[in-house]
Amino acid sequence: MYAVMAAAGLAIPVMAAMNADLGQKVGAPTAAVALFAAAFAIGVGFAMMNGGLRVAELGGSPVTVVIGGAIIAFYLLSITILAPKIGVGTAVLLVLLGQIVSAAVIDQYGLLGAARTPVSGVRLLGIALMIVGVVLARRPG
Repeated sequence: MYAVMAAAGLAIPVMAAMNADLGQKVGAPTAAVALFAAAFAIGVGFAMMNGGLRVAELGGSPVTVVIGGAIIAFYLLSITILAPKIGVGTAVLLVLLGQIVSAAVIDQYGLLGAARTPVSGVRLLGIALMIVGVVLARRPG
């Protein structure tokens, strides 16, 4: 499990760089649509190999699906447009910082069905170190 999540993390900057490059060539919206189309096809294939699509069960969660899709579209378009301007490394560091802050808030209050895990001083220190890391990563030389 942990190796799969680490591999997913390793893939994010690669995807960001590839899509930023594609966005420069064909435009961000076209690049995003191409990536979504490929992801859709792969997702459908994975679902079919694992018991098929259970679309009828989505009826109870259309708001979640729409918000989740909007978040993915926002991320993908943001990284495609901004990574070439600020650098893939800085873009990914900022995304990671946002993920850590968001995860800390979700855990602190047990939002969206997550287990409630209070934010400790050590976790706050980790977030502060991420902010310092982003600043240092943006500095030349």
